[in-house]
Amino acid sequence: MNLDSLQSHRVQLALTALGAAALTAGAFTGYQQYTKNVRRRHLAEDVVRSLQSHTNGSKGKARETTEEPHQIHIQGVSADELPPEYDEGLVREQLARNYAFFGDEGMARVRQGTVVIVGCGGVGSWAAVMLARSGVRKLRLVDFDMVTLSSLNRHATAVLEDVGTSKVRCVERTLKQISRVVEVDARVELWRTETGGDLLAGADWVVDGIDNVTTKVELLKYCHVHNIPVFSSMGSGAKCDPTRIQISDISYTEYDPLARSVRRRLRLEGVHGGIPVVYSTEVPGDVKLLPLPEEEYKKGNVKELGAFDDFRVRILPVLGPLPAIFGLNIATYIVCELAGKPISNPLPVKGRKKPSGKLCRDLQKREEKFLGRVINKLSLNDDDCGFLFDDIHRGRSIVPPHPIPEWPALVRWDPAAPLSLENVVAFEHADAERHLSECLLGKKDPAEVWAPEVVDVVKRRQEEVRRVVEWIM
Repeated sequence: MNLDSLQSHRVQLALTALGAAALTAGAFTGYQQYTKNVRRRHLAEDVVRSLQSHTNGSKGKARETTEEPHQIHIQGVSADELPPEYDEGLVREQLARNYAFFGDEGMARVRQGTVVIVGCGGVGSWAAVMLARSGVRKLRLVDFDMVTLSSLNRHATAVLEDVGTSKVRCVERTLKQISRVVEVDARVELWRTETGGDLLAGADWVVDGIDNVTTKVELLKYCHVHNIPVFSSMGSGAKCDPTRIQISDISYTEYDPLARSVRRRLRLEGVHGGIPVVYSTEVPGDVKLLPLPEEEYKKGNVKELGAFDDFRVRILPVLGPLPAIFGLNIATYIVCELAGKPISNPLPVKGRKKPSGKLCRDLQKREEKFLGRVINKLSLNDDDCGFLFDDIHRGRSIVPPHPIPEWPALVRWDPAAPLSLENVVAFEHADAERHLSECLLGKKDPAEVWAPEVVDVVKRRQEEVRRVVEWIM
């Protein structure tokens, strides 16, 4: 056998091997697809048999269909025709991942749970959907409002055809399409203290998805006084950073103007804490209320233009994913609580208390060197220092190329101005010591020491602080 024929023979062997491998892979893939189709068909047949067994003898047979078994949609039978219970095996199959997480005992608690959702907008609708998907048996939906076109950027269940219809009916429809065992009590009502007790009757948990501050505080106080567990949503408007969203007690919230307002009013009512909330530590930049058309002002007092007293006519811009994330946080927390597997010690402000405290202590030492005396307490606290470094300076030095400092430091910027949020900047430690030596102790103007681009950064950060202070206060 010559060299050419030997090489040709090897090529033929290699091609034969590749072909056999391809045939084997194709056969294996085909078998996997076949077994999946068989399992899907069997499950669909089980569903149909279960539905027919419940509808026979009451309202006749389930609607006939010419579809193949694996194409049959469960919604072919109206949810109104079905009793609350149907085949337990199907329920457990639908909730299999939850059972794997919580176990039988935990899921038994979840499935016996009753949750009242007050406010079924962008936050409440997502909470309702995930509570139903997680197996919560009884959901009461309370909201007086209707779906608008602007609702569609954030609502969990609303579609174009729902515009002009009740939000609670819209959510109710979807929940019944998700689960055949969920019991939905939809109330097109506005929650009021005088009549709200009946709406909260039997609740294991209440979800507060209300926008209006007065009604929100009344609901939270009512639940607190009557020992009804309640989870409240704070402000998701004008936010865009999902990494700043977290769960906390209302007494520990920071940088959220809605949370601040609610917290202050609750304290006046004698409620100082004990209410879990979801909120964002993000401080929006130059974000304002959407403007009203001129013709609305001509109608009279702007505050009288709302459907109800104290309800906002103008609204903050809202990115749809943010209220959705708020709602998912709420549902997760409540399901874990119901299952007896609570989230232990949610991180306060993402665990930044320790580094913020060190920044504050170092700042105090520099202030003592600058002033030449011991300071018992700075005018800025740990939270202020954390806010300045994390939120204003984004964890970076003001000196280009703005690296993330290995040894971060805060220091007074202008020696002639008092220590304040506007007059503190972030440096790498070595640069902070230089600034202390030349500007604070050496009495030089910072513009003489630092390049123009550094001074420009400081001016921008100072303007940002001013906007933030206006937003928070």
